[in-house]
Amino acid sequence: MQPRRLLLIRHATAADGTVDADRPLTGSGVRNAGAIGAWLLQAELTPDHVLVSPALRAAQTWEQAGTRLDGVPQPVPDARIYDNTVEQVLATIREAPDDAGIVAVVGHNPSIGELSAILGDGGGSPEARRAVDRGFPAGGIAVFVLPGPFAAVEPGCATLTDFVVPGD
Repeated sequence: MQPRRLLLIRHATAADGTVDADRPLTGSGVRNAGAIGAWLLQAELTPDHVLVSPALRAAQTWEQAGTRLDGVPQPVPDARIYDNTVEQVLATIREAPDDAGIVAVVGHNPSIGELSAILGDGGGSPEARRAVDRGFPAGGIAVFVLPGPFAAVEPGCATLTDFVVPGD
């Protein structure tokens, strides 16, 4: 069995708006979201479970990314991701199905960036760690390998193998 992978994805660039949850992607955000899907396809990281913030910009990010991938399951919207705390995002990940091999979470900063910073076990890619330490820009993807089930995800448990911002 392949090791489990966790993909933390920050939504692509969004427009300003009066209601935060209703902010759509910009034109460049739509292109970046498509590039996310193209990169996932090239990296052979098609998720079998996708958790998405119900905010419009997150849903649109996955909608665009998912069109580039084959056999992608329907995303599962979860308001806890929009709540934007590390604890809430961790809770959603821990509830992933036992048979999931690759789980993607499409969310927001600061929680996606903070979670990326604390999940790492110190191993993996030094270049990816430096990139995460510089900040987690819109449209970024952090890829972690997990030694055990998603139910056991906690700070310091995963190996950061990659960090990219497709389309940059």
